[in-house]
Amino acid sequence: MREAVFSSTGFRIRAARPTAAADPVAGWAERVAASLFFTFFPADCRICEAPLIQISRLPVCENCLHEPRRLGGSLCAVCGEACDFPADLEAAAGLCRLCRKAHPPFERAVAYGSYDGALRDLIHMLKFDQVHPVAPVLGRMLADAITTLEASLPPGVISVVPVPLFSKKKAQRGFNQAEVIARAALKHMSRPERFELVVRGFARLRDTGSQIGLSRHQRRKNLRGAFAVTGSTAIMERNILLVDDVYTTGATASECARVLGRAGAGRVWVATVGRTLRMFDTAAIDAAIGEDLPEEQGQDENREGRGSEERVAIRARTA
Repeated sequence: MREAVFSSTGFRIRAARPTAAADPVAGWAERVAASLFFTFFPADCRICEAPLIQISRLPVCENCLHEPRRLGGSLCAVCGEACDFPADLEAAAGLCRLCRKAHPPFERAVAYGSYDGALRDLIHMLKFDQVHPVAPVLGRMLADAITTLEASLPPGVISVVPVPLFSKKKAQRGFNQAEVIARAALKHMSRPERFELVVRGFARLRDTGSQIGLSRHQRRKNLRGAFAVTGSTAIMERNILLVDDVYTTGATASECARVLGRAGAGRVWVATVGRTLRMFDTAAIDAAIGEDLPEEQGQDENREGRGSEERVAIRARTA
């Protein structure tokens, strides 16, 4: 549990953040109490601390709600990473150095904005403080990101698959933030009939723990064997839109796409609300390439040879 300020007077109330040993009923009651409190007693903005003068279920001012901006500039055509060499991108078919060296197992990844500032705070409010009224805001952003993919998506129904949480972590938190945001996003799509939300059939088999501070290579090792397709007709031989709150190094998205593909899914696209940008850190990019290629490149080439015929057949059926 941790304390959070819900009023401009400084009154503090514990924001429900249950642990494994917490009473789930008590945790639910505390979340309800917190929600009712800041609904009827307007608080300071939870981001900039400006006074809120209107009653609202979302304790964030209008300025902070409109602060996140869509990513722009020169972005990799596959992973969406920012690049500062437009001419180099054009010469390399719009690919960043990482994607040129080792193409990820998904078609393309897009995100609404940079994972910092107000956008990071909004995601944390939902993910860690259970402020559910922020979900529609994040859902609109995710829908905006998905819209940029629509022209490249094949005809037919696309299965929208949220990145799953480990069962115990989901029970502790009370929800999967990726699923909550995905549900909100589909309400804002211009053609919702194209998308089918799939929340069963793809699971996280173990708790991978916090990956903060881990390198891209360490994250990939940590995620090996963590996901599995547990049997869903909405996944097998279907084109997939994998959704999550944040794209950090791409390790989670890549591992999920790899597992989905091996289990018989069609092509995979990725959409997130935010993403961590390397901001043209060429040293970090060189380190990531150096970490990944010696161990992974040969394995990926072997897998490509073994599975290429199967993937061609699947893509032909799902195109």
